[in-house]
This record gives sequence, C-alpha cells and structure tokens, in this order.
Amino acid sequence: MARYEIAFSAQLAPGAQLELVKTNLGKLFQADEQRLALLFSGRRIVIKSNLDAAGAEKYRSTLERAGAVVDVVDMDEQIEEIELTSVPTAATPPAAVPAAARSSTSNSVAGRLHITPRDEYMAAFADVDAPDFGIAPLGDDLQDDKADAPVPTLDLSQFSLAPVGSDMGELKKAPAGPAPDISHLKLQE
Repeated sequence: MARYEIAFSAQLAPGAQLELVKTNLGKLFQADEQRLALLFSGRRIVIKSNLDAAGAEKYRSTLERAGAVVDVVDMDEQIEEIELTSVPTAATPPAAVPAAARSSTSNSVAGRLHITPRDEYMAAFADVDAPDFGIAPLGDDLQDDKADAPVPTLDLSQFSLAPVGSDMGELKKAPAGPAPDISHLKLQE
C-alpha cells in the first residue's frame, strides 16, 4: 500500500492573494504568525506524512481550496542518487598525487569534485568548479600556514625615560575647602 506525504513550498494557486491564503491556512492549521512565517518562508515544509491515497487527496483538495499549491509525494519511490564520475585512467601516477588528494574519494581529480547532473535543474551547476572537501585525519592541523608579519621599523629616538619617582604629568587634586560650620545644629530626643 502506497504512502504519501504532503509538502508545501509557499506556492500559491493561480490568482490567489498571499494575505488571503495566509489567513486561510492560519484558520486551517490554527497557526500563529510565527508558524505562518515559517510556512511561507519558501522552504519545503512537510505538512503531513504517512497518508494513504484518499487522505492525501483530501489534504491536497482542502489546501487547494485555501489557495495553496502542495506537492503530494509517494514516500515509497526510490530516492534519486547523484552519480559521481570516476578518475580518468590517464591521470598522474599515485606516487605523484599529494596525500590529501589520495585520501579523498576516488571520485575527485586533483582535489575537484565532478558530478553528472541528474536533471535539468542540476545541469545548470555542471560547470561549477567546486573543491572536493574531505575529512582530515585525526590530529591534522587544519589552519593554513600564515606568513610571519614583518617587524615594523619605528624611530623611538625622540622618546626618553623619566627618572624613578617623577611626576608624569598627573594633575594634583585641588585642596579641599574649609569644613562647614555645624555648631548651630543640635540633636533632640
């Protein structure tokens, strides 16, 4: 028996107004503004999963009447995998390849990942030059070596040291004025 999931990617039915669809979905799901903002963020959100065909159609039609376009996906379908191209046989011998490139998968050539596009959307990224990042062995230094900064040449001949105990220009506090006359004040019980 096939199982389906309902996913929403903030797509609206033709002619639907965004505010009206938000209001309708807010009523359907009893959602607050924060959940509606997440729902309309543009990311693919699974609303319900593990439905039979009748339940999936019921959800789809209800959400369509609310103005939302949802995807009904068969959960039993095989997930499409990306095929990686193999290393050409005319490549440099393994002894000449650096250890970092040898430790990565055999699907990389000179530290670059090559993929075969699975569909029209992925074909747009076929010419992207992406590095093949791998996982470094335990204990390796992951930070690139930095060149030592040049020591600045400073002319300090114009400065001198003051003798010990010298006043270094600190301002002295003004002497306190005379104490106020409080002889006229008395305590009563």
